[in-house]
Amino acid sequence: MQLEAAIKEHIREVPDFPIKGVLFKDISPLFLNPGLINSCTEALTQPWKGIGVNKVIGIDSRGFLLGPQIAAGLDAGFVMIRKKGKLPPQTVSVAYSLEYGEAELESTSASIVPGDKVIVHDDLLATGGTAAAAAELVHKLGGEVVGFSFLIYLDFLGGEAKLHQYSDSLHYLVSYNS
Repeated sequence: MQLEAAIKEHIREVPDFPIKGVLFKDISPLFLNPGLINSCTEALTQPWKGIGVNKVIGIDSRGFLLGPQIAAGLDAGFVMIRKKGKLPPQTVSVAYSLEYGEAELESTSASIVPGDKVIVHDDLLATGGTAAAAAELVHKLGGEVVGFSFLIYLDFLGGEAKLHQYSDSLHYLVSYNS
């Protein structure tokens, strides 16, 4: 069975969550299958091997699920990008717009240094606002975004367009057209 089909088989769709009209893609059933976790991790790591990535960012909170494993596979450090107020000082923050309102992301100021080559990883790319904010944090700290990594891409929402200003390298395992 192809990896994309196996992943889709393990994604639960929850209607009207977190707001009416949204069909939420719940990835938690995927994590009950260790073989599938390993396959996803390898497939998300492979495109970035050999290009000098030394940091992988995981976006709060589902980016923390596979991000550390991707980082380990690249022999890179892992950096948590958290929602405002979840990290100890000194932090750097970026405000951004979400589908359902406004938010702010933070990173510790010493987590990325000038010259770092960074992959931004999250579970899902929708409108691109969160991933773009994480990329902006990388830039503020002097790092270079070499690419974006996602388990799922909701391509009908066009989030990829917001990311091109940071990198044209985008990798995902599953896409949905509607």
